[in-house]
Amino acid sequence: MIETDEVIVTNRKARHDYQILETMEVGIVLKGSEVKSLRDRRGNLNDSFARIFNGEVILFNMHISPYPFNKMEELDPLRERKLLLHKHQITKLIGTLNTGNHTLIPLKLYFKKGKVKVDLGLAKGKTQHDKRDSIREKEQNKEMRRHMGKFR
Repeated sequence: MIETDEVIVTNRKARHDYQILETMEVGIVLKGSEVKSLRDRRGNLNDSFARIFNGEVILFNMHISPYPFNKMEELDPLRERKLLLHKHQITKLIGTLNTGNHTLIPLKLYFKKGKVKVDLGLAKGKTQHDKRDSIREKEQNKEMRRHMGKFR
């Protein structure tokens, strides 16, 4: 059984492909068999994103594998799922998304007090040049830590 605040799935490509400007914790509307499947860590956030339609935030392309012991209804693994935000958060996001090249990317999925939560990031896409700079900086930091370890 997964304990409170334990991460289920992370979107590892998100921080590589996007510059995360702001994050927020939001709820998500799921069916019972989807929650059981997530307890078995059978979810995937790669290539998923969120959009705002009719004042609601909808998450697209999040894959949750069907629960193998579900006898009731068969759910589409890639179905659209509603995210739960306050109205003032949605209006703030609408204003931010309209001003520039921003998008909403789910960063991780986790349980908090028995509820599934999504860490949603307001992101701006990186160019190929920015990605190379990020990789170069990581390599330099790794090399510096390696050298600092030799002198201790």
